[in-house]
Amino acid sequence: MPEVIVPIGPQHPALKEPVNFRVIADGEKIVRLELDISYTHRGIEKAAEQRTFIRALPLLERVCGICSHSHSTAFAKGVEELMQLTIPPRARYIRTIIGELERIHSHLLWLGVAAHEIGFNTLFMWTWRDREAVQDTLEEMSGNRVHYGMNEVGGVRRDLTPSQVNAALQRLPNLEERITKYVDMVQNQETMLLRFRGIGKLTREEVLKYGAVGPTARASGVDYDIRRDDPYLVYADVPWNVVTDTSGDVYGRTCVRIGELAESLKIVRACLEDLPEGPIRVNPPKTAPKGEILSRYEAPRGELVHFIRTNGTDRVERVDIRTPTLANWTSVAACLVNQNLADIPVIVAAIDPCLSCTSRITVVDKGDGNVDIVTLDELRRRSRLRDRRQEGA
Repeated sequence: MPEVIVPIGPQHPALKEPVNFRVIADGEKIVRLELDISYTHRGIEKAAEQRTFIRALPLLERVCGICSHSHSTAFAKGVEELMQLTIPPRARYIRTIIGELERIHSHLLWLGVAAHEIGFNTLFMWTWRDREAVQDTLEEMSGNRVHYGMNEVGGVRRDLTPSQVNAALQRLPNLEERITKYVDMVQNQETMLLRFRGIGKLTREEVLKYGAVGPTARASGVDYDIRRDDPYLVYADVPWNVVTDTSGDVYGRTCVRIGELAESLKIVRACLEDLPEGPIRVNPPKTAPKGEILSRYEAPRGELVHFIRTNGTDRVERVDIRTPTLANWTSVAACLVNQNLADIPVIVAAIDPCLSCTSRITVVDKGDGNVDIVTLDELRRRSRLRDRRQEGA
């Protein structure tokens, strides 16, 4: 049978974000995958370089809606380290609480999407209902459900009141009970076992070869988590465990994320119960000395990296973001080989991809020795022209 090209995307291929798969198949079996992710480049890195640290922080928070606190924390702690600034203990605890609530929110959202991809919409509605309790807690603490705006260079912007702490603690028992049910469901529910087990397998060696991170790597036996192996905030001071699995398939990635839900609840409870008194911020210097730093953060999807270069002014000279989704795409292309076409949605969903925080600008060398680099001003000019054309249409 001749090979057939099956185009998927770029509009709504599996998620509500643009990505283009060119799947080369032999019958129902996938031979290889060609991937194009460059559809949502927004120029955030370049825009951040034009702003002061204070103004860049909320911009970088908007790299991703689900990982907004991850990006702002990675940037803030990188700049603080360059400034040799130590934030107060209470601020470190509050950052940790928001970060782990964000992880719970992200994993519950992911579990619902994974269930939806296999037609298990009852689980989709259950997990998103439970996610509302987490969203309510985040809204009470920060005032927002998506971009929390809690971080600033030198600490956090908002303190937690006793009533907010008590309300969060009262929601935890129900969430703990629900997560126990999800653990039992994943282990025994026939639909999930049939659709997840043995699908999209990655060996430990393949994970290390392709540089996969987060639950994708830990599901293949790679015992690595930035929170433990390069600790920051209060992760070295509270009890928790890194969750791993050895099956290396979609089922293993599901087990890791559900296990992390329980561990995140454990961290949140410990931080809320032992929240220290004291200030929530220190006044940072206006400028940062000349230097470079690689700021690492364990986002819900895996290791997030912000490379930051400063030049003695009140803004960054360069900020370069390596998101976990970008690190995991190669593993998707590898584990789709020899799988059935029908398994594409669940294998792609298993890395919990985020396209908006992944796309980067592409420079095409046409071979004539001339490379056309678009400046920020030219990018703005083209954007205004596009808007005018759309208004005229």
